[in-house]
Amino acid sequence: MADFLRTLSGPIVLVGHSYGGNVISTAAIGNEQVKALVYLNGWMCDVGESQQQLLERFEGSLVGPSIRPVPFTNPDGSEGADLYLAPEAFREAFAADVDPATAAVMAAAQRPYAAAAFAATPSAPPAWNTLPCWYLLGTDDKAIPPELQRFMAERANATIVEVAASHVSFVSQPQAATQLILQAAEATAVAG
Repeated sequence: MADFLRTLSGPIVLVGHSYGGNVISTAAIGNEQVKALVYLNGWMCDVGESQQQLLERFEGSLVGPSIRPVPFTNPDGSEGADLYLAPEAFREAFAADVDPATAAVMAAAQRPYAAAAFAATPSAPPAWNTLPCWYLLGTDDKAIPPELQRFMAERANATIVEVAASHVSFVSQPQAATQLILQAAEATAVAG
């Protein structure tokens, strides 16, 4: 993603949901065009800190018991595992405030999550250390506990907006997500 960002011209506001929070935190490092980071129920791991470690410190996630690993073999012969949420647990753990039909489609279309990514730790200081951040915190999130979201957002000095929403706040509360992104863009346009 960092390479792709270098092909863009003009100011950039990066938005990441869930694991995408760690992606934007890394991709923005050293890119002066990135003016703001927006996290939608997003992970904000620090150097040497994994999602797994953070979840062990903050109780309440329904994701762990809902994970169904699917083993695979890499081209080099090494073994790995893709992680999926069990379809029967998906709505409660991930999208409780989304209508059942939409949640069923989301469960069926979910992308695998690499087990290795769950335990991975950033090796360089994340961009949230130096860039202004905004955070949409879902107070009904059963994937990343709200207390954990608050911990990450506060240590990054993020502007926090709380919504009564599940892990997919941008689906159930699209207006709140849109307003937060616009707020970040407008706030950094004046400074940028």
